[in-house]
Amino acid sequence: MSKKQPKLSAPTVITGHANADFDALAAMVAASKLYPDAVLIFPGSQETNLRNFFIESTTYLFNFKAFKDIDPASVELLVVVDTRQRSRIPHVRPVLDNPNLRIHLYDHHPDSDEDLPAEKSVVKFWGATTSIIVDEIRERGLTLNMEEATLLGLGIYEDTGSFAFNTTTPHDFKAAGWLKQQGMDIEAVSDLLSRELSAAQVTYLGELLKNAKTYDIHGVDVIITEISTDRFVPDFALLVHKLMDMEKIKVVFALGRMADRIHVVSRSRNPDVNVGQICSSLGGGGHEAAASATVKDKTLAELRDDLFALFYSQINPQIVVDGLMSRPPVVIEGDKSMADAVELMTRYGLKDVPVVSANTMKCIGIMGHKTADKALSHHLGDIGLSEYMTRKFETVEVKTDLYRVMEIILSNRQRMLPVVDGEELVGVITRTDLMNMLIDEPARIPDSLLPERRRERNIAAQVKNRLPQKMLNLLKSAGDLGHKLGWEVYAVGGFVRDILLGRPNFDLDLVVEGDGIEFARKFASLSGGRVKAHSKFKTAVVILDDGQRVDVATARLEYYEYPAALPTVELSSIKMDLYRRDFTVNALALRINPGRFGQLVDFFGAERDIRNRTIRVLHSLSFVEDPTRILRAIRFERRFDFQIGGQTMRLIKNALNLELFSKLSGTRVMHELQWIMNEEDPLACFIRMQELGIMAAIHPLLKLTKDKVQILTELGKVHNWYKLLYLEPEITSWKLYILGMTMGIKREDIGQVTTRLHFTRKEEKDFKQLRDMIGDALMKLMGWREGKSKLSRLYSILHPIPVEGILFLMARSRKEHIRRNISQYLARLRYVKIDVDGKDLLNLGIEPGPIYTIILDRLMRAKIDGHVETREEQLEMAIKIFKEDLVQNGDSTEN
Repeated sequence: MSKKQPKLSAPTVITGHANADFDALAAMVAASKLYPDAVLIFPGSQETNLRNFFIESTTYLFNFKAFKDIDPASVELLVVVDTRQRSRIPHVRPVLDNPNLRIHLYDHHPDSDEDLPAEKSVVKFWGATTSIIVDEIRERGLTLNMEEATLLGLGIYEDTGSFAFNTTTPHDFKAAGWLKQQGMDIEAVSDLLSRELSAAQVTYLGELLKNAKTYDIHGVDVIITEISTDRFVPDFALLVHKLMDMEKIKVVFALGRMADRIHVVSRSRNPDVNVGQICSSLGGGGHEAAASATVKDKTLAELRDDLFALFYSQINPQIVVDGLMSRPPVVIEGDKSMADAVELMTRYGLKDVPVVSANTMKCIGIMGHKTADKALSHHLGDIGLSEYMTRKFETVEVKTDLYRVMEIILSNRQRMLPVVDGEELVGVITRTDLMNMLIDEPARIPDSLLPERRRERNIAAQVKNRLPQKMLNLLKSAGDLGHKLGWEVYAVGGFVRDILLGRPNFDLDLVVEGDGIEFARKFASLSGGRVKAHSKFKTAVVILDDGQRVDVATARLEYYEYPAALPTVELSSIKMDLYRRDFTVNALALRINPGRFGQLVDFFGAERDIRNRTIRVLHSLSFVEDPTRILRAIRFERRFDFQIGGQTMRLIKNALNLELFSKLSGTRVMHELQWIMNEEDPLACFIRMQELGIMAAIHPLLKLTKDKVQILTELGKVHNWYKLLYLEPEITSWKLYILGMTMGIKREDIGQVTTRLHFTRKEEKDFKQLRDMIGDALMKLMGWREGKSKLSRLYSILHPIPVEGILFLMARSRKEHIRRNISQYLARLRYVKIDVDGKDLLNLGIEPGPIYTIILDRLMRAKIDGHVETREEQLEMAIKIFKEDLVQNGDSTEN
């Protein structure tokens, strides 16, 4: 068997986008002149000619490697050419997780929302990325050989259409001229770009010609053509080039349905048609003159409809904001109250109103009628608008085109769009205004802009890769049952969130658009298990034979009758069910019915917030309705290393100013605290709560001091240490951390905390007793000396104390030898057993009575101290102790 080769260390790596063209390949080689020690990673290409050229020539000339051959962890600098988008470099995705990774970018494409953050970003809107890097090579005084110059020239010629595309700039000509001076072989470039077509390609080209249709879009002729085949068509882009040259076409969109997806190749020689922007809306990319996209889960007819919608909104758009907006706008000043906003919106029949600074027309927020109404129902009508208005919103200028308006209102779900002239608010466009205008347009709204369509991304592959087969089978079984019953079934909440985050989470919550309790009973019967139903809340828990729990809920909307109340439940749809969730990142659903398995339902931008690592509430009164969500926000923020969003943070501070925690029952507060105390790093949550004033809001005695932070830090360490040993019994985390949080509180005051947190009588009694036992043990431990005091003495001090108290003592002690010996007690001494019991004492002729306790205790201490190891030695010592007791008529148990 051959020995496995070690991975190559590659501190600097150069790569380009997946499905590379000649410009990407050439730009990678050009970049290697600027980074001479770099390893080049070829991203793969669908173009046959490019693949053959790469295989036959490039690997022999340049330092190309396969990604599987390098050590991803060794990469310190990643150089990306001809793209900036994270999604277009999946072949090096593991490298992006490297700590302290530096990124350099060279690109000529427009900006996008998923551009990588970079230490160096060279972006120029020239015809080819290769031209940009050639310019830097020339500026540095570097030289090229003939092979390098020819390859770089090939990249420039291809991406500028041999300088025929409108995106060609004087810089591209200048770069090509310099490459000619370096020895570029123009005949070789021409041969590679003007290659002969195969018989099959000629047939496909004939189909493209036959199916080509011309459409007049705002005075611009656009050609749409298509082919359909069950196999992949190599060099599809080449066929489109040939079609343009043969028919003298200015703008073409070629759709190739190949197997289970449609490939879109678009070219434009008309400055009014930016094919890069159109293909970007389809999930692809490119630049003004040349672009492409790959589309799944659509028919050719559906894709044509999408294209027409994009054409009418983007090609020479004649509709601009100025002709669509309502003016003058009805506004409300920011110093007004929620009640004032309700009165104003009711009077004018408005769903939203722009909020402006006092005595100006500068828009500072948007207030929704629904939010204001809710505030009044919670008796918050006197609260100022600034507390609950939406502060994060988009605006447009009066000359903005229609597509941008559609993006904001439809895709970003901003119902009202302020129109500004500089900082002056001059009008508004509402969702209703936009929809009324679109009714008269001969095109549908682009699917890419509709949240309802966009949310249906299929993540079945991620589900299969990240869940064990057993859990996957459970999901499919539940989906099949839903299908038989005629109900949609969804996995929801944190289970779906953690699939996207790649975190293990087997707490399965299902929502049924039907009768959740009936579904649960049938599912338990089918899968084996039992059901606990809660008719009041229309929920059930299925407990399977292997212990797996599945929570089942009827799709519902929860509403709250007063601040901090328990929810009242009504039937509703999955959208309303998700809307009741605490944060957007938890407002996700996954379809599990057959035929739609793996489709992600995201109404509220959860994927975006997960990508941006943001915790955001779904509506402004979320914390008023349920202040415990503040504790959950902090828990999720710390667990996932996310950040609470700005608006959400303002709402938290507002809830604290309203003293809403005082209206919460101790049971609910304690429940959330227990969840926090089960996190991997509870202290991080406590410190965050302290920063926001939450600890004091729960109870002033819980405010963290420097000493408390120190003890909580140590408690976290000993807690983790104990868990890693897998010892019994398991720790009740909340008891451990409450000991730390109440350290220093006087005995007579501790009842205030236990009452606030609604301890049961037994919990309160046990907790106070535990604190007393710890205090007594601390005094005794101060007198214990290693090497002088017996281990049995340490055993006697610690043995009566529950494990949480012992861990507290370990964290509390500043003496290393005491900590070391406490750990010895936990890991070994408490498991010491003697080989003699009451039956043995009876067989020795000793009558049962208090003497049994004395003898067994003495034997245990003797064994711990190493005086009696064997059973015989212990029996002998038992007789001796009994005889001494007879003589002395009793014996002290103290050493």
